[in-house]
Amino acid sequence: MIVRAPEPLQNVEEWDDYVKDRYRPDRAEDEFRDYSGASESIREFYRLNHEQQTVDLVRAKHAERLPPHGESIPMWEALERLNTLVDASDPDTDLPQIAHALQTAEKIRSDGHPDWMQLVGLIHDGGKMLCFYEEPQWAVVGDTFPVGCAFSDKTVFSEYFAANPDASDPRYNSDLGMYEEGCGFDNVLMSWGHDEYIYQVVRDSKIPPAGLAMLRYHSFYPWHREGAYGRLASEHDRLMLPAVQRFNNYDLYSKSDGVPDVGELRPYYEGLIAKYLPAKVRW
Repeated sequence: MIVRAPEPLQNVEEWDDYVKDRYRPDRAEDEFRDYSGASESIREFYRLNHEQQTVDLVRAKHAERLPPHGESIPMWEALERLNTLVDASDPDTDLPQIAHALQTAEKIRSDGHPDWMQLVGLIHDGGKMLCFYEEPQWAVVGDTFPVGCAFSDKTVFSEYFAANPDASDPRYNSDLGMYEEGCGFDNVLMSWGHDEYIYQVVRDSKIPPAGLAMLRYHSFYPWHREGAYGRLASEHDRLMLPAVQRFNNYDLYSKSDGVPDVGELRPYYEGLIAKYLPAKVRW
């Protein structure tokens, strides 16, 4: 049964800011597993996430949402809609979502990366459209991880997995669980959220495999930051890992004091959208 609970975060961007601080470049090595500074709202968010992301939940979400079969709207319109997710009272998130998306894309562009990666920077949080389809926060954002096998203690607030029913289910609580070694993440059920959703929305587009991996796994910190779940990775996943890690640095650290000129940049990025995506995408 899927339990709806009061939302612990003021807005979903609160999670992004917490992750950015958790992995800040100047953080000492012995601080990486220290979550003592996390707010009560962040702790409550992860408690809900870790307790309720089960095999049954993920399968139910796939059956309900996939393949995407709802409204069809242009990608730019979806990004503009995400602007309403920002809490204007929060000094760390007072820019609209599309401005943060453009900051990521523009930093990637300024470093000379290909245009498809610039597009990935622009749309990587597009899966937060789930917020408009009555999904609770714990099923939209959060560090992602496989379900159907033992939960890794390298996942943030891993102690909350103790209340997840899969943690005591012998079908799912061994190292491999319901999988085979080296099966590849394409064959693994990942916790439900905006990473998996945006991947599913654009999986049949012209974005190359490395870009799709960036979209699908940018919040899979237990793997690309902590080295967990390697037993499930395929050779293809290992080849994609450097790309995911490279993109993640832009995702975390692209915020700057400069506010992008949305009107000036829009024609360029709408050109990239037209190059790689259909005129309207299905949500």
